[in-house]
Amino acid sequence: MSNINSSFNHKKYRAYPSIPKTDRRWPDQSIKAAPLWCSVDLRDGNQALIEPMSPSQKLDMFKLLVDVGFKEIEVGFPAASAPDFDFVRQLIEQDLIPDDVTIQVLTQAREPLIARSFAALKGAKKAIVHLYNSTSTVQREQVFKKSRDEIKTLAIQGARWMQEFAAAQSETKWSFQYSPESFTGTEREYALEVCNAVINVWQPTPDNKVIINLPSTVETSTPNVYADQIEWICDNISHRQSVSISLHTHNDRGCGVAASELGVLAGADRIEGTLLGNGERTGNMDIVTMAMNIYSQGIDPKLDFSDMDRIIATIERCTQLAVHPRHPYAGELVFAAFSGSHQDAINKCMAIDAAQRIEKPETQWQVAYLPIDPRDLGRTYQQVIRINSQSGKGGVAYILEQDYGIQMPRWMQVDFSPHVQQHAERSESEVSATIIHDIFSSTYLAAQKTASIDNYQLNRQSNADSLEAQILDTNNGAVTINGQGKGVLDAFVKGLSASIGSDIVLIDYSEHALPSKKGAENEQAEAIAYVQLSVQGARYCAAAKCHDIVTASLQAVLNAVTRSGATCQRSKAELAAV
Repeated sequence: MSNINSSFNHKKYRAYPSIPKTDRRWPDQSIKAAPLWCSVDLRDGNQALIEPMSPSQKLDMFKLLVDVGFKEIEVGFPAASAPDFDFVRQLIEQDLIPDDVTIQVLTQAREPLIARSFAALKGAKKAIVHLYNSTSTVQREQVFKKSRDEIKTLAIQGARWMQEFAAAQSETKWSFQYSPESFTGTEREYALEVCNAVINVWQPTPDNKVIINLPSTVETSTPNVYADQIEWICDNISHRQSVSISLHTHNDRGCGVAASELGVLAGADRIEGTLLGNGERTGNMDIVTMAMNIYSQGIDPKLDFSDMDRIIATIERCTQLAVHPRHPYAGELVFAAFSGSHQDAINKCMAIDAAQRIEKPETQWQVAYLPIDPRDLGRTYQQVIRINSQSGKGGVAYILEQDYGIQMPRWMQVDFSPHVQQHAERSESEVSATIIHDIFSSTYLAAQKTASIDNYQLNRQSNADSLEAQILDTNNGAVTINGQGKGVLDAFVKGLSASIGSDIVLIDYSEHALPSKKGAENEQAEAIAYVQLSVQGARYCAAAKCHDIVTASLQAVLNAVTRSGATCQRSKAELAAV
């Protein structure tokens, strides 16, 4: 493609500089415990919505965040808007904040805004006031047109004003937080200089820490560079034991989660983000994804996402943003397997897992294609195997077993799969469990409507069993089958062979009890039998259900014969009687 007169021109950009760091340690670290989480859904997430949340939606979101387990929640920017101010007041005045939860508000480093923020927090038991001002090169030079010293002075003065207002409201336990906005667009030595200046004002102690938040306001580098920046700050910041290093990454390059994870390896203590990543432009760091990544490594994330459907429903209702079906952990299809080979592997692995957990409930999860157990998020196994034209016999068999208790033997799975495949290709859509069951019934059970076992008499002898069975055939009326063989099925097959005048061979047979239906605990369990016959050299499969396993077995054989197109003929005696 020609670049002549094209606006797509990579030469207008420059590479983000790497850090010449020879002592980096974070690549050899691993996450061993969850960081402290702070949700910014009600502030950063809310300001990114086309239609900001209503008061009732905000309250629903706050309650969800509390239920999930957040101990720090940024509830708004009360100095920026009346709705945010009123919401903070509602939480405090109606005593809606649990004792173990600390609310946080954001403010710029301007005295009237700081005053308004403290007014909003009047009467709070404890609160974090989050102070920020932009320190980046482009903001200083092109937006504010201020020098480094002027920007640093603004941060210092903001920190002093916060101290003064906090002293005037001593009934509240205050925590202070500072963000050099656009930290990743700021020279790191200068960012450190400003942060240390603010820390020097606040004079934190190990028992009364301050939070230094290092935002990737616009993601501009690979996550490893961000990790280098965080490790460098951790190594050089003053009062490190009295400072909680916090990260606030955005997702412009699609690496917000990765940047935060590597930042934790580099020494960060705290993470700010939103549930499912809603935020400015491409979004904030997705706390669900990062927390579940930690969970999948056998570490308690200190957040509870076991009711994922409720979480998604609340977020979609409050933000009016749909969750992508492939969103990590939360999407409708993230645990779904359509591929036949994937379904077969999942089916086999889950059968092994279920068997192992009977004896050892603490068995570690090892299932192909599923990084975590979907049940941990409130998802059912019915949502794992999804059937379309790409699916195979294992997935179809799994659906029938999970939803209907039908445990098709493998030879029937092979026979049945093409029937579902043909339906999927014709419909060009996903095939539901109900439709799969309908196809199974019409393929293997429907023959019972044209020819059925009425009754039978079995005479067991030492050398051979003798069977007499009465069949009701819609075409030929009542037909009696007589046969002898080694067992009831052998006798019936031989009797059928004589009746239809064709060579019939029983190839395979399987049977099992079906699960009892709800409300039918005292009734006899229904059984299902599966057979594969050879009729004149061609193979036919069929199945049948009945409370009597012998009747089910005989009917399955009869269904297979009916599928072959053969019909039972009346004997001369029966014809004479008619």
